[in-house]
Amino acid sequence: MSAKKPKADKASSTQAPSSVASNNPKDGTRVIAVRVKPRAPLSHLEQEADGNWVAKLRASPVDGQANSELLALVAKHFACSRTQVQIISGATARRKLLRLG
Repeated sequence: MSAKKPKADKASSTQAPSSVASNNPKDGTRVIAVRVKPRAPLSHLEQEADGNWVAKLRASPVDGQANSELLALVAKHFACSRTQVQIISGATARRKLLRLG
């Protein structure tokens, strides 16, 4: 008989939570995952109980309007310059990775 390996506990996993992909203390940048909901009545950024970020944007996802509003909203929330916020991946998707720095 072979012994079964116990499953790893999610809390003891070494992976970063989905809300923060990585933090780099050397250059002060950090990467966050954001789920975007366009065409909302008001624009705001909120963190859910599970640690994930959700951006509700007034802009439509046409001609980069929603991405532009997202960058401005994230920059304002984290008190940094808009040029310090970059979309790493997901430019045309609702789930995006953003670098703050």
